Amino acid sequence: MKRTLVVGEVIEVAIEKVAHGGHFIARHEGCVIFVRHAIPGEKCRIEITSVGSSFNRADVVEVVEASKDRVVAPCEYSHRQGCGGCDFQHVSIGRQRSLKADVITEQFARIAKMDIAIEVESVGPEFGWRTRINSTTDRNGQLGFIGSRSHTVVPVTNCLVAAKEIRFSELANRKWKGDMRVEIAASNSDERSISLMPTRGETKSRLSEGPAVLHEKVLDKTLEVSNSSFWQGHVNAPNLLSEVVRDFAGVKSADHVLDLYGGVGLFAAALIDSVGAEGRIELIEGSKSATSDASRNFTENSNIKVITGDVATHLPRINSADVVVLDPPRDGAGKIVINEIARLMPRTIVYVACDPAALARDTGYFLDRGYSLVKLRAFDLFPMTHHIECVALFEPTKVS
Repeated sequence: MKRTLVVGEVIEVAIEKVAHGGHFIARHEGCVIFVRHAIPGEKCRIEITSVGSSFNRADVVEVVEASKDRVVAPCEYSHRQGCGGCDFQHVSIGRQRSLKADVITEQFARIAKMDIAIEVESVGPEFGWRTRINSTTDRNGQLGFIGSRSHTVVPVTNCLVAAKEIRFSELANRKWKGDMRVEIAASNSDERSISLMPTRGETKSRLSEGPAVLHEKVLDKTLEVSNSSFWQGHVNAPNLLSEVVRDFAGVKSADHVLDLYGGVGLFAAALIDSVGAEGRIELIEGSKSATSDASRNFTENSNIKVITGDVATHLPRINSADVVVLDPPRDGAGKIVINEIARLMPRTIVYVACDPAALARDTGYFLDRGYSLVKLRAFDLFPMTHHIECVALFEPTKVS
């Protein structure tokens, strides 16, 4: 019989498997519990932190039987009362990647009804990789990060995953105004910008230090990226993803390419040479800041059209496409957009995804519309966290 757990209660459980979102599943007297900072196969004493009708949440307070993959977290702030950012620092890097692969496999089996095997590939350093940092000051003006599932700012003096160009320790030594959001961005052209905004209210961020536009060198091109425009966070991500997208897309001369959720033009820049003078690219993006950047990035390319607006609104106005590339936000593209893409009958669809659950759902929609998943690669672009980046290739289903 299922009993009701109580917040603050400490119990001993066996950890079963990893769950989407960086938690680990345990069960106790009929209750399902999502546990932080565990590893499958361990026995742990856990403290219940919240209760609900379908599941409960808990933190590990003591490891009774440790996994061979448990390590001492390199960062002093990576613990249950610490920074909420790096939720996998207690796991060896190899096991981190296998856990992420397990999540992808489970999401595709549950949502898309597909059996897949995948390896999460290393892309470089596990520390010093993050070029975009969103931090917060506490009421006393100390720089830090929000704790997990809380509104409390945990002051920190260093961030191990921050790229060296961020110079986080220097920033942590400064005296800041209290209750501010501090957005730090560093480019691979040795530029750093800092923008500030209050943690309360609707005030937009304002540039405090550095250039308003950063310059990012990707493959053989340099792109302009404003502070308010999205950019991939891992130092190696722009080059890596550009190469994978270009490889998967198989763009030919004179192709018509759609670059959906195209941002400042990262993938358009990777594909523009392949379409040639006879081909064209239409980039659709909702962010005015990003499309302003994209327009500047392609001022010399008359065959790139930059459109500001909602992808689902603009797609019905397009009649055909040879190749479609999409890099939607975390919640994915959704059924309406997938149906519109399939209507265009492209020979190739390349989908860049930061959430395997959304990708699995949208894969199911593609299957329903006559497209098959041909290739899938996964990359560890967020080491020490539960996040994963995937690139999927879809092509029309071959009828035997």
